[in-house]
Amino acid sequence: MILITEFMDEGAVARLSAAHKVHYDPALADRQDAIAGLLGGVRALIVRNRTQVRGALLAAGTDLACVGRLGVGLDNIDLDGCRARGIEVFPATGANNLSVAEYVLGTAMALLRGAYNVNAAMLAGEWPRQACSGRELAGKALGLVGFGAIARDTAVRARALGMEVLAHDPFVADGDPVWSATGARPAPLEALLAEADVVSLHVPLSAGTRHLIDAGRLAAMKPGAVLVNAARGGVVDEGAVAAALRVGRLGGAALDVFEVEPLTAAAAAVFAGAPNLILTPHVAGVTAESNVRVSELIADKVLARLAAG
Repeated sequence: MILITEFMDEGAVARLSAAHKVHYDPALADRQDAIAGLLGGVRALIVRNRTQVRGALLAAGTDLACVGRLGVGLDNIDLDGCRARGIEVFPATGANNLSVAEYVLGTAMALLRGAYNVNAAMLAGEWPRQACSGRELAGKALGLVGFGAIARDTAVRARALGMEVLAHDPFVADGDPVWSATGARPAPLEALLAEADVVSLHVPLSAGTRHLIDAGRLAAMKPGAVLVNAARGGVVDEGAVAAALRVGRLGGAALDVFEVEPLTAAAAAVFAGAPNLILTPHVAGVTAESNVRVSELIADKVLARLAAG
């Protein structure tokens, strides 16, 4: 049996259902206490980022052979616990890279241009052209903090748009051929922050990256630069970002991930009054096209694992 607790492309669900009994309930992520009771006889569990595969839920999965993750971040899954139980974990590596890369560049364009937030003035009969002059993406420097697969795809597309690209990643050697392949150049983090017009985060959340972008590092950024975070919420100090926006030190920010997800009204209050701010509900990697790619890839992996016995 296969249990799917979050949304998945219907075509992929149909493929799985043709081979195995499937319980598909994308609302289960909202009632996670119910999931453990459904795991008897379940051989494959398929989740996105909200289902917490740990603790009592993982302990109840005594028949689990694998967990399919409809995405790439694995911080909602107890990997050590899965490994100890012989449960394979399958992320959808590479399937949503393009969607995230387009999100980074699209929101960077919107923030630099500054024209998207004058709707209310226009509807009131105003003509605020001076507020919409903005800046172009071409000729600007993009700083990528982390240089994995998504950041590399972003770098290639940014270069095609006329941007200079620099990246910081202590796990990629200066002599690695990926630098010449992408047209990016390596840089220390502080130098990147000082030079980049757009800073985009591409690191996992860990003890070493929590609040990596704090008040001090925001102050070290180029005046008027914009920040994009489609990585993990805890990587930025949200209060510090809002404060930097309010005083005009930071030129704009697009946040797709948050320390509290789903973002509550109480948690969102920290952003009150912050200008040139785009908030989206963890959807940078979710498009109609990427949902199909991600779902088909996980369906392939789960079917292959279950066929192997």
